[in-house]
Amino acid sequence: MSMDSTYPATPVTVFGLSAMRGRWLFIPLGITVLLCLGTVYSWSIFRKPLEAELGISATESLLPFTVALVCYAMLMPIAGFFIPRIGVRTVAAGGGVVVGVGYILASVADHIGTITLAYGVIAGTGVGLTYGVPMVIVARWFPERKGLAVGLTIIGFGLSPLITAPLANSLIGSIGVRPTLRLLGLVFMVVIVAIAATLKLPPQGWYPLQSPQAQATAPVVRTYPPRLFTSRSFYGLWICYAIGTLVGLSAIGISSPVGEEIIAVSPTVAAQSVALFALFNGVSRPLFGWLTDRYRPHQVAIVSYSCMLVACLLMVNAQAGQVVTYLIAFSLFWFCLGGWLAIAPTATLRLFDPEQYAQNYGLVFTAYGVGAMLGTLITGQIRDWWGTYTYAFYPMAILAIIGIVVASLLLKPDSA
Repeated sequence: MSMDSTYPATPVTVFGLSAMRGRWLFIPLGITVLLCLGTVYSWSIFRKPLEAELGISATESLLPFTVALVCYAMLMPIAGFFIPRIGVRTVAAGGGVVVGVGYILASVADHIGTITLAYGVIAGTGVGLTYGVPMVIVARWFPERKGLAVGLTIIGFGLSPLITAPLANSLIGSIGVRPTLRLLGLVFMVVIVAIAATLKLPPQGWYPLQSPQAQATAPVVRTYPPRLFTSRSFYGLWICYAIGTLVGLSAIGISSPVGEEIIAVSPTVAAQSVALFALFNGVSRPLFGWLTDRYRPHQVAIVSYSCMLVACLLMVNAQAGQVVTYLIAFSLFWFCLGGWLAIAPTATLRLFDPEQYAQNYGLVFTAYGVGAMLGTLITGQIRDWWGTYTYAFYPMAILAIIGIVVASLLLKPDSA
């Protein structure tokens, strides 16, 4: 079948504009959705009040965060299966409702187990259902610049704590932790469902060129591995993603406690620092997406792991009062985690069939869940065993070195 036969018979419009112009509106809409979902990264703000209210340990207070990330990762492949079958609007709206319900139920739960069920399982499931939808949409509307478009969109997930961390901290101080969870749940539900109603995919065969004749200049179709599980690059990407998220999420989950306990900063400064770290987390996404578009994925991965290694070495030697060391190290951790949330989807688009992106990235994203589960549980346990988070940075450094080796050997196209 020729390209001309799949070209839409009538001009494609988006929000009443030509597709070439209107498609850019999907990026801020996607950013807004992910801004709501990314509040999961602000869990460290809720931990201290809940520890004091419920009398629970550091490991227990990490459970809702850990379970949310695991459920979020587990639901990504399922969402990837349903997106092409029931549509992006239905999946996004359903996920938004589930997220809101999870927050609201967590606000009335009086035990860490029920909070974990509400926030971790229910809200985490909603995040997993909704998260992939904006990326699938922009990847389809921007086939000629996938990495940049995806990276710009997921900046919302990384920048979310820049807004929600100080906002949640202020709300907790004025109305309490429970009403804060309830209010956020209601707002997120309304916003996500409203935006879901505007989402759509481009027509089959659409390409962002001006005419059917111009489509002849589109990139030559590549041959991709027939199945992910027979591909060396899939296992390389999966392992690298797991390591990147394990180290990054471990650091994110302990950002505020480390600042208060090791560096001896006040809770207010720790909360403000999380907002700064979120800025680096957000900026890194379009940057690493752009880099992965232009350079080989294993080269970009090695850069990320090298930055993680530097951050670990800084924190191993950190002492009370070394605020600059703390800020640099955790800015690097958040920067690299944001980078992996752009490297992985962009590498998936480059290494495997883009038409199967929703399903493929859902499978790759299971690495995120494994990294989240292991990383957050290990750091909390280390704190409970040795009374300090300092020892958590030693295994992180070892994992960064392992990541460099795996990326060098496996994170390459199978034909390479």
